Amino acid sequence: MGTPRLAAQAKAKRSLAKRADTDPTLLYPEYNISVPIDYFPDSPRYEPHSNGSFNLRYWFDASHYKPGGPVFVLLGGETDGSGRLPYLQKGIVAQVAQATNGIGVIMEHRYYGTSFPVPDLTVKNLRFLSTEQALADVDYLARNVQFEGIDADLTAPNTPWIAYGGSYAGAQAAFLRVEYPDTFWGTISSSGVTAAIYDYWQYFEPIRQFAPPDVVKNTQLLVDVVDNILLSNDTAKAKELKDAFGLGGVTDSRDFANVLTGGIYGWQSTNWDPEVNAPDFWYYQNNLTSTLNNNDTESKRSTVQDLLTTAGYETETDIENVLLNAINYFGVSSVSAWNESGETQDQYFSLLNASSYDITELALYDYRSWPYQVCSEWGFIQTGNTPENIQPLISRLIDLDYGTFQCRAGFNISTPPDLDQVNKYGNFSIEYPRLAIIGGNADPWRPATPLADEAPKRNSTTEEPVLLISHAVHHWEENGIFPNETTPILPPNQIVYAQEFLVDFVVAWLQDFAD
Repeated sequence: MGTPRLAAQAKAKRSLAKRADTDPTLLYPEYNISVPIDYFPDSPRYEPHSNGSFNLRYWFDASHYKPGGPVFVLLGGETDGSGRLPYLQKGIVAQVAQATNGIGVIMEHRYYGTSFPVPDLTVKNLRFLSTEQALADVDYLARNVQFEGIDADLTAPNTPWIAYGGSYAGAQAAFLRVEYPDTFWGTISSSGVTAAIYDYWQYFEPIRQFAPPDVVKNTQLLVDVVDNILLSNDTAKAKELKDAFGLGGVTDSRDFANVLTGGIYGWQSTNWDPEVNAPDFWYYQNNLTSTLNNNDTESKRSTVQDLLTTAGYETETDIENVLLNAINYFGVSSVSAWNESGETQDQYFSLLNASSYDITELALYDYRSWPYQVCSEWGFIQTGNTPENIQPLISRLIDLDYGTFQCRAGFNISTPPDLDQVNKYGNFSIEYPRLAIIGGNADPWRPATPLADEAPKRNSTTEEPVLLISHAVHHWEENGIFPNETTPILPPNQIVYAQEFLVDFVVAWLQDFAD
């Protein structure tokens, strides 16, 4: 099964140091396994049913394998699976495979990358994109795959399979242990969003609690000024505000407020690894200060003073500077990009253009696949609907109605998502022997995981490991660096500990399998 190896097995067994500069797509050829389109022929939600099959893509690394070793599969989640290939070289897959003489596998999710069961992404063809269908794919792979070049049956349950996932894929990993316990000997849920939440205002809570205090305070100030003006329904002042930011052509105030979320959202993409880290948040933090960063905005000080007065603030230099710096930051990060687009501001910035959601091409699955999952089952609409005693980090104008416009325009879904299709697996309370729960305390997705503040408190054991990583964001223990790239501070101590902790309990789990 699958496509031929591009190099002999022996050549794949090169050292990590020799592989450091090699494109992983050259090291790990892609394979395909034919899987059913529809695992649930009796369920009316998938009518009309299909008895067909499609090719689901996967990759593997057997360079550490010795007979008796396990299969460690990393779930690709809501993206092109080839983007996960570095984890076969370095990071958690390579570490576990090396420690256990196992095979590392990357598995692509249906409706992502090249793994499509349908010819296009019309609404009727998206019906097979669901949590339970995707989980069944992983079970099918584990029970049927044949790894080319290995003359052994490594299918489950005769061989121990350990599944790992981060974020959405982390929830999948947790669900697999509950739904298919006879297939997966153990699973690891990293930042796993096991609780589907419709109005997910809590996304911003870990940012408010753990991001640098100055950028949090200044963002709250910016949002409060904007909301006090826009929610007053004073159209003249609203126009003055938009004009001050160079966004006077944005008709809907919600679209305008949405542009101003472009800095704080960068928190999720921060990472300890320089190759993985996106520096956008730090650019935002360094710009949104109370010291004027660019004298070019000085000419707008009187306008800013007027806007502050309208918003109910005293005109103080520090507060004025925060707004002037915000005008400069979004001018550089957003308005300048629009200037080069050749479009109107509404065309460029608005999320309320129904025709822009009329997309069906497979190549544009980024605009269809995950949004459909959000609208149909998962929710996670990030809003400014914080409790009254918490100043939001994004505008209160960004509400459920605004966030679900894509559901109505793109998929004709006008009702809330069916959260029970996700939460039925265990929600915050999900647990099972050999199900590990890992996450970062500063992760904006932590409020949807079993490590949420309101979730039942857990004690960590070898059988049911639990780890909350200090000062870590989104599944930070997943990626890694090569040995010759380490420094006294890379990886950080808490990541070294987390990865060693994970490897240790996997080794212990496998000992139980052997016994």
